[in-house]
Formats: sequence, structure tokens, C-alpha cells
Amino acid sequence: MKTIGILGSTGSIGEQTLEVVRNHPGEYRISALAVMGNIDKLYEQMIEFQPSILAVYKEDKAIELKERIIAGNIPNPPEVYHGLEGLIAIATSTGNNLLVNAVVGSVGLVPTIKGIEAGKNIALANKETLVVAGELVMKKIKEHGVTMTPIDSEHSAIFQCLQGEEGKSLDKIILTASGGPFRTWKKEDIEKATFREALKHPNWNMGRKISIDSATMMNKGLEVIEAKWLFDVEADRIETIVHPESIIHSMVEFHDTSVIAQMGVPDMKVPIQYALSFPKRLKAEYETLDLRKVAALHFEQTDRDRFPCLQLAYDALEIGGTMPAVLNGANEVLVEAYLEGKISFYGISDGIRQAMDAHEAFHYTTMEEILEVDRWSRDYVRKALK
Repeated sequence: MKTIGILGSTGSIGEQTLEVVRNHPGEYRISALAVMGNIDKLYEQMIEFQPSILAVYKEDKAIELKERIIAGNIPNPPEVYHGLEGLIAIATSTGNNLLVNAVVGSVGLVPTIKGIEAGKNIALANKETLVVAGELVMKKIKEHGVTMTPIDSEHSAIFQCLQGEEGKSLDKIILTASGGPFRTWKKEDIEKATFREALKHPNWNMGRKISIDSATMMNKGLEVIEAKWLFDVEADRIETIVHPESIIHSMVEFHDTSVIAQMGVPDMKVPIQYALSFPKRLKAEYETLDLRKVAALHFEQTDRDRFPCLQLAYDALEIGGTMPAVLNGANEVLVEAYLEGKISFYGISDGIRQAMDAHEAFHYTTMEEILEVDRWSRDYVRKALK
């Protein structure tokens, strides 16, 4: 039985991970749960799954949760931690052998590295971990002999397509994108788009930050950087293509021109379950794909003029070193500013470009260096916003 610690258990990926666990009670046990601040939902999860460790990033909420547990006279109450120390406590706990990283943002980097160093296998939904420090993370994976299985539907698709194949035969990775809510909009209309319009994703139900990243296509740009590190492929061999139906989750092309695709209805429980069960495939009762109902699949060229964040991600990857960390840090601050109505839609890409232009990239070797660059990027953008 696999014992699982989940970082981000009350988010979309975290809740669906728990649903997968419910569907396979003999396969998994939840040993630890961490959230940002949603202690109401965390309390319910605690009662159901009885983990031995809880972590709440916000200290005041952690204190409130402790008081609620005491008042509830919970038998065998779990330990409750807060802040980054809480995430690290779960990542390094001897009570779990699989760490699901489903938090949003670069806060997921440190616990991932600490978990790897503690010998934990990683199921990764946190894009920023590899975007910010992909070289360091993959080096740690090799050093400690652990596995990293992707949860993102696109990277899970590639991961599945490559099973049983020799890496040298891979010619190209093709990442599919839904195109987001503004796929058919003109540039002048996108410029005036409100954050409420940007949050209306046509196919997927995601959190606010990821939904905005999908609307700007930064989500796809971050996935390009992730793919480079996960599959050891250079940027010029990673292609992006718009596929509005979101049925083909990604494809790989081999030297013999064969193209293999992974297909299915848009449902994150499938890649989550595969990441948890790998190398096995477990039976599931999820909706199956009926191509007769789909009838047709469509593909379009990605438009880097209307969606410049995608080009910025390729630029950051080409420059390398610390530049992807600057891209990511700036994006996180600017997305929040957009959600607060402080900047326009294209203010996101403009602000990222300014931060990248102001930064002189260098090759990092330690986690401390990359975290300092992340802080610099955020501070730079915050000052620019003022």
C-alpha cells in the first residue's frame, strides 16, 4: 500500500486526488495533508482520512485549526504545523512514501527538493518546481534514485506515450492547448478582457491562477519549460498546437515519423490516478471517450502575437539559467495584480518582459541562489506596479 502526503489537498488537484484514493481504498492511505488556509475543508478531510500530520501555511489559521481539534476531542489527533516548515515536515515525514505536490506557485519548490532528498517519490502537479529550478530538481532525482511522475494532463500524456520506448528514438514532443477562453478573440478585444472573462475556461475546471495562465497561454509556456526537464528535450523539439476539444492531451513523434497520442475526455482524475498507481494501471469508472460523439478533432497554430506569454516562456528557456525563475516570479505577481483589477490583460506580458530585460541571467547551482532570484523578480515587479 502506498502512503501519500498531499501538499494542496483542498485545491482542485488535491480534492480529485482524494477522490482517486476513495475509489481505491486498498491501494492508498493518506498520511499527511497541507493547505494554504482552508481549514474548514481540511477539517472534513482530517475526519475522513485520519492523517497523522496536517500543515496550514497561514499561521493564524493553523492556530485556529489546533483549537478546533482540541474542542472536538478528536481521538489520536494529528500534529499541526504551519508555514514553509509545515510543508517541509510533510515532505520529509517517514509516514509517507509518495508526495503529491499540488500547491500553486514557487512555494512548491523547497518541499519538493526536501522530499526528494528524504527519498520520496514525487507526483508533480506544481509546474513552478521545474520551471524555476528544473536542472537542480532533476539532478536531485538522479542522485537520490527516486521517481517523478507528472500529474499535468499534457505531461502525463507524454509520459504514457514514452513507456516502453527508447529515449533516443524521440524526435519531437507536441503539447496540445485548448486555446483558452480567448482563442477566437481579436487582439484589441483581448486587451480589454476582464479577469472574470479570463476565468471562464471552455473545457477545464481549474483554480484562478491557473485559469488566468491558460487565458494568457503562459500555462503552455510553463509546460514547455517543464517538458524540457522532464523528458530531456531541447526547446526546438517541443512544439505547441491548439486543439480546442482537449481530447488529445499531447503527442510524441519518433524518428520513423510515427506519432503516438494519448486521448481521453477532459478529466484530471485520469492523469492523477496514473501518477499514483504507476507503473500499474488501475481500473476506473470514469467517463470513457466516445469518438462517435466527438465526431471531429481540430488543430490550429498557436498565436504568439495575441498570446505573447508563450513566446516569453520560449525566450526564457533559450536564455536559460535563472531567467525562467524571473519569468515565473514576475508572472505570479502580475496575475494577482490582474485578478485585483490593477492592470490590463496585456499588462501581464508587458510586466514579465520588463523584468526579464532588467535581469542578467546566470547559471545557478544551489536552491538558495534560485530563491533569491525569485525574490528579486517579485520585488522588481511590485515596485514597477507602484
